[in-house]
Amino acid sequence: MMQADPLSIQGPGPGTYVLSAWVYLRAMGLIYMAAFVSLGMQIKGLVGQRGILPAGEFLESNRLTKSDRCFALYPTLCWWNTSDRFLQLLCWGGAVLAAMLVMGVAPVPILIILWVAYLSLFTVSRVFLGYQWDVLLLEMGFLAIFIAPFDLAPHWPPRYEPWNAVRWLHYWLLFRLMFASGVVKLRSGDATWRSLTALQFHYETQPLPNRVSWYVHQLPSWFHKMSAVLMFAIELGLPFLIFAPPPFRYVAAWGIIVLMLLIMITGNYCFFNLQGLALCALLFDDAAWNTIFHIPIAYWRAVVISSVPMNWPIVIIILVQLLILILSADRMLRLFRIKFEWPAQVEKILAATQPFGLVNNYGLFAVMTTERPEIIVEGSRDGVNWLPYEFKWKAEDVKRAPGICIPHQPRLDWQMWFAALGGSRVAPWFDHFRTRLLEGSPEVLALLKKNPFPDQPPRFVRAVYYDYRFTDKETRLRSGDWWKRERRGLYSPETSHHSR
Repeated sequence: MMQADPLSIQGPGPGTYVLSAWVYLRAMGLIYMAAFVSLGMQIKGLVGQRGILPAGEFLESNRLTKSDRCFALYPTLCWWNTSDRFLQLLCWGGAVLAAMLVMGVAPVPILIILWVAYLSLFTVSRVFLGYQWDVLLLEMGFLAIFIAPFDLAPHWPPRYEPWNAVRWLHYWLLFRLMFASGVVKLRSGDATWRSLTALQFHYETQPLPNRVSWYVHQLPSWFHKMSAVLMFAIELGLPFLIFAPPPFRYVAAWGIIVLMLLIMITGNYCFFNLQGLALCALLFDDAAWNTIFHIPIAYWRAVVISSVPMNWPIVIIILVQLLILILSADRMLRLFRIKFEWPAQVEKILAATQPFGLVNNYGLFAVMTTERPEIIVEGSRDGVNWLPYEFKWKAEDVKRAPGICIPHQPRLDWQMWFAALGGSRVAPWFDHFRTRLLEGSPEVLALLKKNPFPDQPPRFVRAVYYDYRFTDKETRLRSGDWWKRERRGLYSPETSHHSR
């Protein structure tokens, strides 16, 4: 940003994005904080030394087989330390730094550390951090570094306007996120999306419904079809308005905001919807934001005139822009199943940057799940009497109302949903989970709501398949049940230490 001409400064207005960047960076701080706090409460049970998939064992196995390129393939600070204490340091240290980012303290160095810390946890957590919002956070976190000022102390009102090129890279990310979500649904050929009936199943079969999900599920089919039409309009049409000038860009922003809020109200998608809302913040210029902040023109004028903001060198911005555009062009071509032969040097760049999550694929629910299989994990001391382990959030007790846990993500509960969709094929991580239950691992048991064997671990563990459905209004009023279920068979037969 060049030093402003005093005659041209009319206060926060159309065409400037100083306040927009300020709001976006605070939103990024809140998102990072939610992500790190949520993971910090679970990290030992997921990938700690006595967790389901220990990070140390994963890195050691790759150190032996790929010693010459370990860090390039698996970029993580955990190569130096995989102790539970270090994993928690990354989580809780990240949460503290995220709070400092919200306050505006040293945003550039803090954003760099946050990105490195989350990438480190992402790499060693594997399946437990393999969600769209995790890779989206890596991509947003990387771009946010270049939208931040070099200030060390908080400053109000803000005095830094990001490079237009960086702001447009955020627009391009939001476009890819939304547009790909619509394209994958049509490209999959799924009959429920083609017939606009998918949302008749969605609220019931999504990973972690909430109370509102039950009520929305009861609405008539015409409502769900109209909702699907609105969703496709927002995902496939409005993203093109992101690149238009205001007020068309405002229309795109408000449409996406409405969709994100509706998803947030009717399901538990941790901090994903906050990410969408944060990206939309950059679609509003300072004229829009100043209707909230009410910065006096004279004060704004004095601050901008007197400050000489330190900006990123243009050569760095150009290199970042070229890298992101090349990577994202490859992703968009794949979205339409177009195979493009890049020059050999570009192919090397694509391969080398993939582990760092700089650009990613997006698109949820390409194929709608029309049934809800659930896995109930049971233990026994005698092989005859079986007691269920109770999870904190997933559907189990038919009388327990679906809860609200956003922005927290119970990673094990989510993985149980995916495991149930795998049919008779037992998920690789589930075998490790079952072993930890037989061992009575305190770290893994802490991920659960209730351990039916508090004194000593069971001798046997098995997993039973059930089909779950929402009850209707009449059944709910009569019995108090939110769910009805029917046993389908075994997901995993009984296992003991001896049988292993």
